[in-house]
Amino acid sequence: MKLISMTLILGSTLLLGACATTVKPTYVSPTQYQSLDCGQLQNEYNRIQQYVENGVEPAKRTGVGLGVGLGGGWGSRGGWGFGPSISVNMGQSSNTKKTELARILGEQEAIVQAAQFKGCPIIVRNKSTK
Repeated sequence: MKLISMTLILGSTLLLGACATTVKPTYVSPTQYQSLDCGQLQNEYNRIQQYVENGVEPAKRTGVGLGVGLGGGWGSRGGWGFGPSISVNMGQSSNTKKTELARILGEQEAIVQAAQFKGCPIIVRNKSTK
């Protein structure tokens, strides 16, 4: 009995630990920040940092679709035929807090790279935890 309970505890701990991964930044090209000077790069970095500290909110999207078509198949009486079909699909957006945070962190890294390329002394603040 102890073996079963220990196995369940260990399995749930591993499962929950796998879900609590840190968000890795996605790649954003630093070339889009080449036209900014050192002060603008620092301001943009600070703006993104403040957004991260206040909590990232992804854009709200709805995933509803409606389709109308003509379908064919075997009928219940052994016949074959065509008939109208309507389908309603409700989906979920892949734009979650983690994907939005990964994109924002990627932008922040791109700003730091652009600042290093220009020789700007950018002040990088550590991510604070709440």
